[in-house]
Amino acid sequence: MSNNFLAHLAHVELLTPKLDESVAFFKTLMGLSETARKGRSVYLRCWGEHYHSSLILTESDRPALGHAAWRTRSAEDLQAAVKAIEVSGTKGEWVRDSVSHGPAYRFTGPGGHPTEIFWEVDWYKAPPDQVSTYPDRPQKSNPNGIAPRQLDHVTVASTNIKKVGRWYCDVLGFRFMATTYIGNDPEAIVFGVITTNEKSHDLGLGIDMSGVPGRLHHLAFWVDTQEDLLRAADVLIEGGFPIEYGPGRHGIGEQSYLYFREPGGLRIEVNTGGYRNYIPDWEPRNWHVSHGSNSMYRNLGMPDSMMEAFPPARGAAMPDADLEPATVGGANPWAKHG
Repeated sequence: MSNNFLAHLAHVELLTPKLDESVAFFKTLMGLSETARKGRSVYLRCWGEHYHSSLILTESDRPALGHAAWRTRSAEDLQAAVKAIEVSGTKGEWVRDSVSHGPAYRFTGPGGHPTEIFWEVDWYKAPPDQVSTYPDRPQKSNPNGIAPRQLDHVTVASTNIKKVGRWYCDVLGFRFMATTYIGNDPEAIVFGVITTNEKSHDLGLGIDMSGVPGRLHHLAFWVDTQEDLLRAADVLIEGGFPIEYGPGRHGIGEQSYLYFREPGGLRIEVNTGGYRNYIPDWEPRNWHVSHGSNSMYRNLGMPDSMMEAFPPARGAAMPDADLEPATVGGANPWAKHG
């Protein structure tokens, strides 16, 4: 494995066909704060984040991933990472017009997903009435709506989980943490998680048989406690937004989850808990779906809607798996309960 050039997932751009409604949702129900606007893009952040923004909402004709961005560990690591990307045969370009960070190198990852890496960042400075009495906090904790503390991870859809995951590991230094397979073939992998740090993942990789590259499955935000996650379910339902899947707990990562859709149609997750793994020579574990990789307690079937990824496509993506499949193909093979 190469050096780990990257520190953490720093921000994600989502494309939405309903910009005003999406912005209102993230500000009111999710409780994020707006930090800037540029053209048809709106920049937002969670209360516990130290940077200018972690979410960019950009108007588009369909819901999709705009790009995902990781911060490097240093200026030198940024240059080394760019060199490693180009040596691998992938060519990108420098982007210098961001309102939230310095020069970024943008490239298309092996699964077709727009990706940025950067070092220089604009730090958030709270207004005087929002300065926290705790020096480590970027601002006061003043919960509004769901009020996630920070961005957690992004999960994308790809045709070959092992190949795509290995590229990120070999080129940029991610760690491959776990995979999930179906049937009797351990190589029939439908889901994988890789990480740049001690979390189980900041990039999830779900199988996608649609033939459309670069699709997004969901974007996840972190709340501090299980009680916060359950309260999030109340906030959503009372606000008129149904729960798509959960609350539940994943086996891989052991994080509690709650999935729902924002007004533009994109899937959002709120999660909490999970383990921390600091082992430098960790070998990825390969879970069978029956082990409870997606639903730890093996009693919560995944609805058909969770097979969808963005932008929409004719074929179904199969991003997560929990129980032994009843069928394999276009139908949802993980819909049955325990």
